Amino acid sequence: MSDEPLPPRTAAVIPAAGRGVRLGPGAPKALRALNGTPMLVHAVRAMAASRAVSLVVVVAPPEEAATAAVRNLLTEVALPDRTDVVVVPGGETRQESVRRGLDALPDDITIVLVHDAARPLVPVDTVDSVIEAVRDGAPAVVPALPLADTVKEVVPGERGEPEPVVATPERARLRAVQTPQGFDRDTLVRAHGAVEAQGEDATDCAGLVERLGQRVVVVPGHEEAFKVTRPLDLVLAEAVLARRRANDGF
Repeated sequence: MSDEPLPPRTAAVIPAAGRGVRLGPGAPKALRALNGTPMLVHAVRAMAASRAVSLVVVVAPPEEAATAAVRNLLTEVALPDRTDVVVVPGGETRQESVRRGLDALPDDITIVLVHDAARPLVPVDTVDSVIEAVRDGAPAVVPALPLADTVKEVVPGERGEPEPVVATPERARLRAVQTPQGFDRDTLVRAHGAVEAQGEDATDCAGLVERLGQRVVVVPGHEEAFKVTRPLDLVLAEAVLARRRANDGF
């Protein structure tokens, strides 16, 4: 037997318990169809496309029937033999759902990806770049893109009302963050524990790590890793899939 240490095992946690009301009435956002296939299935396949990912934990809506439906859906999905899928019920908030996903991980997982089900088209090269940066020693890694638009900081007002501008941040220093975000497992567990003890909630796991005073680094994101939030995003996602089919036989 070789004395060389085995590479760290990586798991992806996909919180998919949200309703996604901005997409309009209908099924939960993660189950909306793209090219006839639920977004969640596309997201699971995107994580499993990385040879480094050996486990995908999907955090489903907390209702028993909804969790069972997601579990049944994913049993029909063909994935590489190297990748297992586990479905667990989620919580009332994204943070609680991620924490439940972390609780489901076996002890030998040392790197954790947290990925939005609503980013179903992230390329495998982006996933691999995040994992590699964690393997190289970064406790937290996020893929991100430079901003194309100038950003204004304002005093929030009522919807539709004029809002006074208070600052214009330097655009060159800003990035639009995507997922999967990657973490050293122990660091992410400590970050969630610290915020839970304070009774707070958060939607960005990397932000929790920042609060610990740990280093968070950015790697290049990808334009196809956009978040499907509004009806127009569904149209764009369908167009991306059509282009992939035409170019790559996807």
